[in-house]
Parts: sequence; C-alpha cells; structure tokens
Amino acid sequence: MDAVARPKLAEHGTEFFSGKIGIFPFVFKEPAKRNSKNRVAGTLETKPILSVTKDVTRTCLIEKVLPAIRSKWPLSQSNAPIFIQQDNARPHLSVNGLQFTEAARQDGFDIRFCFQPPNSLDLNVLDLRVFRAIQSLQHQMAPKTIDELVNAVEKSFNDIKVERLNHVFLTLQSCMVEVMKDKGGNNYKVPHMKKDMLERHGTLPTQVCCDIGIVNETLALL
Repeated sequence: MDAVARPKLAEHGTEFFSGKIGIFPFVFKEPAKRNSKNRVAGTLETKPILSVTKDVTRTCLIEKVLPAIRSKWPLSQSNAPIFIQQDNARPHLSVNGLQFTEAARQDGFDIRFCFQPPNSLDLNVLDLRVFRAIQSLQHQMAPKTIDELVNAVEKSFNDIKVERLNHVFLTLQSCMVEVMKDKGGNNYKVPHMKKDMLERHGTLPTQVCCDIGIVNETLALL
C-alpha cells in the first residue's frame, strides 16, 4: 500500500514536506517448518499475504498509514481535513467504516475517506506516474527474495525525487481540466506541460489554471 500527498516547498524551492507518507508491504513473518540449505527450522521467513481482504486493508490503514500521516503531516495544517483518496477495488473500505473513522479522529486529526471516480486511472496519482517511477528504480536492483524485493521497493519509494512527485500532482490537475473539457469522459491524451523546463526557468506553476467557462459548463452538466 502506497500513500503520498502533494509535497510542500518553502521559499526558493526548499523542501518543507516531502509528501512521501510511506509504502507498506502486504507480508507476514512465519517460522520455517524444516531445515534447508538456506536456513534452519524456526528461522522467521517473510511471506506475502496472498489474499488482501477488507480486514487486511483496514489493519494496514489503522496500524501503519494513519500513524505515518500523523507523524509526517505538517503541524501547521493538522487541523484541516485530510482526505485519503482510494480507488474502487473491492478490498477497499467504506467511507463510513466505524473502526477507521474512530482511529482517524485520534490526536485531533480529521482524516476522511473518499473514492476516485470509477474507471479513471488518470485521477489517481499512483496509477498516473508514481507506481511507474517506483518500478523503474526497483527493476534496476534485480531482487531474488521477498525480503530483497520489499527492500528494493522501499528504497525506490524513498529515492523518488520530491520534484518528480510534485510534477505528478500538476499532471493530475491537468487531467482534471481535460476530463471537464471532455464532459466527464476520458477521450483525451495526458497533457505535457514541459515541467522540467519550466522548473529550470523558475516558472513552474503551483497549480493549473482552468477557464471559468469550462467550470461553468461542467457545473451545468452536474
């Protein structure tokens, strides 16, 4: 499970908040039942959770994701609502789940669930670019065991440049504009803003502007 937010940069582009909440593997430890050439019986082995159910998802969110958000989120903005957007996969939780809701309100935080529109991969920053960035780094390491794979993925996640993550959120905004232009459809190409060049010139915007006419047309359709 991967959790990211829009990075926050202070003046002159210095990092204030990386946006990298964490990446959490669905694995468990189990003692080896018999000896082998690689380990003796009783040695803890890392094994994948083969069926990620709602219970598994809920446990990961409550025990790992929520504590990570509370520890990394800028304190100056901890009183504002924080929305966790998830896709519509079956193992994901209801937005009104009691256990999660109670855990999400601890320590004065207001953390809520929301769903991305169905069949809209371009409105999910993970599917849009983040997973691809992690895979491109992880594939350079050629892991051979589950532990090596977990370490490689975690290292790749930590190695993602904050600037790159910020670019993904700008691309997300561009896709939102294109969706509105297409009247809620997905018959468009992901826009290219030449963000690297704009950043070198110091002209990279903090947000993508949208014509008020497009907004009004979208509101009328809704």
